[in-house]
Amino acid sequence: MGSFTSLIDGFGTALTPVNLMYAVIGVLLGTTIGVLPGIGAAMAVALLLPITYGLDPTGAFIMFAGIYYGSMFGGSTTSILLNTPGETSSVVTAMEGNPMAKRGRGSQALAAAAIGHFVGGMIGTLLLVLLAPVVAKLAVGIGAPDFFAIMLLAFISVTSVLGKSRVRGFASLLIGLAIGLIGLDEMTGQQRLTFGSLHLSDGIDVVVVAVALFAVGESLWVAAHLRRIQAEPIPVGRPWLGRGDVRRSWRPWLRGPFIGFPFGAIPAGGAEIPTFLSYVTERRLSKNKDEWGKGAIEGVAGPEATASASASGTLTSMLTLGLPTTATAAVMLAAFQQYGIQPGPLLFERESGLVWALIASLFIALVLLLVLNLPLAPVWAKLLRIPRPYLYAGILFFASVGAYAVSGDVVDLVVLFVIGLIGLAMRRYGLPVLPAVIGVILGPAAEQQLRRALQISDGSVSGLVNSPMSVTVYVLILAILAWPLVRRRARDQASMVGP
Repeated sequence: MGSFTSLIDGFGTALTPVNLMYAVIGVLLGTTIGVLPGIGAAMAVALLLPITYGLDPTGAFIMFAGIYYGSMFGGSTTSILLNTPGETSSVVTAMEGNPMAKRGRGSQALAAAAIGHFVGGMIGTLLLVLLAPVVAKLAVGIGAPDFFAIMLLAFISVTSVLGKSRVRGFASLLIGLAIGLIGLDEMTGQQRLTFGSLHLSDGIDVVVVAVALFAVGESLWVAAHLRRIQAEPIPVGRPWLGRGDVRRSWRPWLRGPFIGFPFGAIPAGGAEIPTFLSYVTERRLSKNKDEWGKGAIEGVAGPEATASASASGTLTSMLTLGLPTTATAAVMLAAFQQYGIQPGPLLFERESGLVWALIASLFIALVLLLVLNLPLAPVWAKLLRIPRPYLYAGILFFASVGAYAVSGDVVDLVVLFVIGLIGLAMRRYGLPVLPAVIGVILGPAAEQQLRRALQISDGSVSGLVNSPMSVTVYVLILAILAWPLVRRRARDQASMVGP
């Protein structure tokens, strides 16, 4: 009952007029940015991060809760209307949502997505309330070797499940690790990769890196392809669901959270795999198999509920372990760090009021999203009519202002566009962006934990595998690395045995 008592106290903080206003502003800003084509939750949070600089931590994170969930809803709107997923978790939604819109059922698809987000987010956040304190207590006993193993698992997992090539995934990770090395060595005080510049001795702010890779890189990529003809957006009427639609959707809404939450909580889980699993599950269980690929509403309801619950699982891992399992969580971790707060096992003890107000604001944000976005869907459709040259020029301006606001140094603008060019090159050669962001965030922490573990063991490598947890994690890493080879060998043997 202790968790629910703390949650009630959190509601007392989150429902004050000022904090409620922050929640409404966050929901509106997040949805407005997230609904624009090609902009996902991670870019929305990164772009709006500078807005919270002048706020107190509690108000800032309540606004972030609204931005986070609002931008996720906006991404699904873009997928359904334009077949342009804001991020990989919205790809599955586009598979059935866009055909629904082309058949004149865009309003039903948007309504199914909105209610799916609400149900999945509610169940996922409830699981966060129940499990986060338990995970935090267990995490107190985790030592440096265990933390390094978990971070290594995050590196391996994120490079294995994203993109079409593992080599490209690892290349992206190495780019992020290299950027994370810039600055002073925390243990020796020596400069690394600063090229003699005093401006780089403090390292590159994670916010600048995130905005550069997501916003600037994407804007430059779109600018390079503006000659393509852009189709007119599909008009959206008043969203509503008939009785038959509700009958087909309520089971996927309830199944999705229990698929999404566990994947969101594990290192580098994210929403990509569970949304696809939800899609496959609903397709197998559906009685209307002839509609799949042409606009089956179950293919929208299930994955959207799954993605929303996965976001709650992501917050569980970030708050209790300090591990960002998605790009959005990585940017939110940067927000914690800018206030001098370090998520981890002791967060629930040291910043109890802030954490429970944040969790309470997640429930509030979900209610506000449902109330605001169902009637406002036609407005979001009109936002999509902004010509892309104006849209991405505005994004570049906003990104520049945000980067300059970090420290007020012109060098940050130069760094922003240099890393933005790296982001453009990554898109050109098919390198996923998420491993680079994870590398920047977790690279310095992983190095620190590795060096601590080796110091404890007097330099012996055996000190990295001296606990049951670390051994278990390394076994998982070996399984992830070996699985593609085993699958390929089994496929080759099957082809040799077959006709």
